[in-house]
Amino acid sequence: MLRRKSAEDRKTEIVTAVLDLADRVGPDRMTARKVAETVGLSQPGIFRHFARKSALWLAVADQIGVRLSQGWAEAIAANDRPEARVKALILSQLGQIEATPALPSILFSRELNMDNPDLREAFGSLLAAFHGHLAAALGEAQAQGSVRNDVSPGDAAVFLTSLVQGLAIRWSLGARKGSLTEEGARLVDVQMALMAPDLPTERKRT
Repeated sequence: MLRRKSAEDRKTEIVTAVLDLADRVGPDRMTARKVAETVGLSQPGIFRHFARKSALWLAVADQIGVRLSQGWAEAIAANDRPEARVKALILSQLGQIEATPALPSILFSRELNMDNPDLREAFGSLLAAFHGHLAAALGEAQAQGSVRNDVSPGDAAVFLTSLVQGLAIRWSLGARKGSLTEEGARLVDVQMALMAPDLPTERKRT
């Protein structure tokens, strides 16, 4: 006899289905009917777990937030050097995008930007947290002399966040060919080198 799924297991299954559909058909074409068909429930069955479609999207944001936060925590804990921490944070973010390909399309969806202000706020908070982790690591690197003093850690964090977003869009439009994290690692190294202090003239000549 099959064990009936718990409410939490069913909610997780529904959220996973939403992410799959958002990837395959796009967030703006994701409907309760399509979710119900994917998980083998009726539409009323979906709404027994999530009273409104907006609540379902917030559950999606919560799951993504947990994954991202865990990745950031691991990147920070595993790297004592601030420059390494910056790179690890970027690669964690790119790795999550590879694992959840629907994420870029959700961030640019009508659901996020027009129809669901709570969802927009949730993702805005996640972006602010990521920016804060990067800025803190960059500020520490600057204090240790590995980032130029004329570079604002906050501005550098914005630039690196934009690098992640740009790579994600480029990867999505390019049929997801190649490794997003490998390309990200190479470009982060380039950017960090550009922000490094200039060597003294005497050392440049040797």
